Amino acid sequence: MKFPTTRMRRLRKNFQVRKILQETNLNPEDLIYPLYIKEELTDGQKEHIDTMPGQYRYSLNEALKEAKRLEEIGLSSVLLFGLPAIKDETGSSAYDSEGIIQKAIGRLKEETDLVVITDVCMCQYTSHGHCGIIEDEEILNDETINYLSKIALSHAEAGADIVAPSDMMDGRVEAIRKTLDNNGFYDTMIMSYSAKYASSFYAPFRDAVCSAPSFGDRKTHQMNPANINEAIREVEQDIMEGSDIVMIKPALPYLDVIKEVKDRFKIPTAAYQVSGEYSMLKAGIESGYLTEESIYESLISIKRAGADLIISHFTPKLLEEGTEFKC
Repeated sequence: MKFPTTRMRRLRKNFQVRKILQETNLNPEDLIYPLYIKEELTDGQKEHIDTMPGQYRYSLNEALKEAKRLEEIGLSSVLLFGLPAIKDETGSSAYDSEGIIQKAIGRLKEETDLVVITDVCMCQYTSHGHCGIIEDEEILNDETINYLSKIALSHAEAGADIVAPSDMMDGRVEAIRKTLDNNGFYDTMIMSYSAKYASSFYAPFRDAVCSAPSFGDRKTHQMNPANINEAIREVEQDIMEGSDIVMIKPALPYLDVIKEVKDRFKIPTAAYQVSGEYSMLKAGIESGYLTEESIYESLISIKRAGADLIISHFTPKLLEEGTEFKC
């Protein structure tokens, strides 16, 4: 149809019309909040993360307090990251039954109805800051997945609903699934970081959890930002190995990957709006270059691309102010 019969502006004439015709909606249950829990902090303490304005490392009790506060205003899920008091070559604190994350899982399951998701990796727990077992400055894949399986099992034993391996080692999803099943944890889900890129947008996170590698980088296991076909292969492999939910990380620079994964596999798909995306938007807003509507626009774009779940540091703000996109 041609003008004047078709007038597209009719669909945008006022807020009410725009709202009823909005194609994509962001709901509170779509959001997952990452919580950083530091073992060395005492009751009532929290540390501001300088590279992530408005975000904190929490003591266990403060993390529980914040989780409960957010649950009251609509939060459904948390993703837990631990900062242990002791680090060693094998990251043994990561699978300690009395570790900070294991304690946090137990308390959250006792005191809230939140879905508890746990990051399964070694970088925060190892003295060298890498995501696996090191020999001659090389990460050993097969030895590492044995440790990742131990970590995932310890989280399941503590009560985690979902374990989320973030290391990008080959075969880790299958190894974790077998370990969980062999120990009776058939219903513990796996949300794998399936397409995790070697991104510069992680810099604030590494400051937040003190996990910068002491040598080298992570480009032998995290993906080349230029590749999408490789991402599809990684996702397909994780699904075949038993992943229940797949994740793309980061989110905004990889909207095409999110869309391709969702369109192709029709599986629950998560996206991680990472620390650098958060800090970039915060800096733009605080400098006056952007308005706060950029937060909503960025999240709607991630949802529109196909993400069912979005991990975002903006979750508290959205729950406090409402997730409705200001169309």
